[in-house]
Amino acid sequence: MDPTVELRPACQAEAAAISQLLAACWRLDYAQYLGGQRTEHLIACYCPVDRIAVEISGSGAGDGWLGWLVAEHAGRVVGVAAGGIATIGSGEVYTLCVAPEHRRKGVGRGLLSATTEQQRARGARQQWVSVYGPDDPSLPFLSGCGFEATTDVPPSSGLRLRRTL
Repeated sequence: MDPTVELRPACQAEAAAISQLLAACWRLDYAQYLGGQRTEHLIACYCPVDRIAVEISGSGAGDGWLGWLVAEHAGRVVGVAAGGIATIGSGEVYTLCVAPEHRRKGVGRGLLSATTEQQRARGARQQWVSVYGPDDPSLPFLSGCGFEATTDVPPSSGLRLRRTL
């Protein structure tokens, strides 16, 4: 990874930057795949600044929530990840995105590794992530990181991936 990129927990002042990066990445990566209206609905649900601010503070974010991590380059948030412990022994990656100009430079893997270490420290032996389907744009990256599709869970509107830690 670029040595000028710093990985660390997010601070309250970065809620707006996280929101903007998530919305921009979802529009870029998912508008064509999911459709513009569904993408905008997901952005409206998951990217509001106040929601992210609450999650950064940890108040009301949930018992298993481990927080937002950011990748910062030259004073700008260029990547984010968030995860937690979904059930005993199981970590969950809730979100992971990297600005287009910082992709394929190790930032995503760095954020995933940091999220994984948070979860391992709290007893996770496996890690899960959800994608929207078999053609999800994030699937090649996640597969390259060792995630595999599983049929161990009830069918839903998406696809569940798991890897052993």
